[in-house]
Amino acid sequence: MAAPASANRDRDRDRERQVSVSAMIKHGFIPDSPSTLSPSRTFSSSPPPPAPPPHTQTLFEMMSGTKHSDETRRRIQDRISKLLQHAPFHANPGDVRVTVVEKDGFRVTMDVDKSVLSQKSRFFADKLRGGSSQSQSHTVEISECESDDVEAYVEVVVFMYCEDNVMKKLIGQSVSKILTLLKVSAAIMFDIGVAACLDYLEAIPWTEDEQDEIMSQLGYLQLHRSASQLLLRLSSDPSTAPRMSADDIFASLLTGVLQAKDDKARREMKALLSKLLQEDPSCSHDRTKLDVSKDTLYHLCHNCINSLVLCLSDASSTAERPDRGALITEIAREADNIQWIVDILIAKKIGEEFVKIWADQKELAALHSRVPTVYRHEISRITAQLCIGIGRGHILVPKETRFSLLSTWLEALYDDFGWMRRASRAVDKKSVEDGLCQTILTLPLLQQQALLLKWFDRFLNKGDDCPNIQKAFEIWWRRAFIRKYSADTDHSKLQITLSDYQS
Repeated sequence: MAAPASANRDRDRDRERQVSVSAMIKHGFIPDSPSTLSPSRTFSSSPPPPAPPPHTQTLFEMMSGTKHSDETRRRIQDRISKLLQHAPFHANPGDVRVTVVEKDGFRVTMDVDKSVLSQKSRFFADKLRGGSSQSQSHTVEISECESDDVEAYVEVVVFMYCEDNVMKKLIGQSVSKILTLLKVSAAIMFDIGVAACLDYLEAIPWTEDEQDEIMSQLGYLQLHRSASQLLLRLSSDPSTAPRMSADDIFASLLTGVLQAKDDKARREMKALLSKLLQEDPSCSHDRTKLDVSKDTLYHLCHNCINSLVLCLSDASSTAERPDRGALITEIAREADNIQWIVDILIAKKIGEEFVKIWADQKELAALHSRVPTVYRHEISRITAQLCIGIGRGHILVPKETRFSLLSTWLEALYDDFGWMRRASRAVDKKSVEDGLCQTILTLPLLQQQALLLKWFDRFLNKGDDCPNIQKAFEIWWRRAFIRKYSADTDHSKLQITLSDYQS
């Protein structure tokens, strides 16, 4: 029973397409006597877009637009003229006169063999059936076409005469031109032309804009089933696709970047993956959210932190190291890996847990204090990164976590700040200082006081090698001594009077 059902579906689609084409070509197509057909419209590649707001053209724009339009029309007409001169029906006119009329009035007439139309086009075969005389002539007019469609109709009729592979005739054509030929071929049910256009599109590369154009046209012409091979470029069959989830792919890619040996390639792939992970899928046809999971990102974070602990343990040993440069590079790489993943976490608004993880790294902070600054200063950039995120409101954590972060890592950041500023162009001194100011000012007043008084003494001794957070100091001072607020004071001036209401 499956085969008859499939055949019925095919007949239904053909019937729907005939209805659409009948909207293009008037009823009473070819009766026994010669008649003229005047189609009301041709297919368009997509539903008409909303009308743009009115624009008053300047004289120069009107003249330029007219000149450009005239030149374009002239080029199209020249191409059509060449097509007709070399057309197989030019020397031996047929018994069906097909006239294609552009909206602006330009028309092209072709005298085509009825047998060719009937054999190659199911639409013409249906309409030309039942003629009383083999020698009887017919007239068909297809009107209100776009300029490109007029040329496409001529080309499609020429293709009907081809005995060779039609697809080879398409070599060198643009995607836009192929879609126009596909539209016309589908309209008149020229199956060989439809197949040739689809096979050609399957064999050539597309830009992303062309991809969207192709998908729009296939949807409008209801050709998705015929274009199944073509669509394999954009989607996979779940039954044949390898059983590897999107998260597994993301995890593999991220791990590859974290372990990369070539620094230049690593930087390029980091930038690429960061961009792709931040792209919004809501503008795509498939709204399914495919993304790297939170668990995967945090698993990678823990791996990098563990590697960092091992590196700092090696760096803290008292023995002279011949591989000092390699160790410095390895520590910087692991710190940079963590910063990259934290950037992704912050962009995805799931960075809160990492602040707690980093605040709890007491062992790492202790090792940090025992190794030379040249080894460790990249690690303090992680703390700076978190303070910037908190200070900008991009990471929301409880005040206990904020204070724990600063208790564990603020002294280390102070110690490394000079090296950070001099050794890395990527460090924005002002952003770090602003982040520290804002983070400290989110704490309870007594904790602000403890942190800022310590900073005051350190800044007096270190100067520019210590972050300048006097802005936070000024605000704390005013809060503590000038513009004091009391939680017990009722500043409300709202008065409420209760009275009985008698109805």
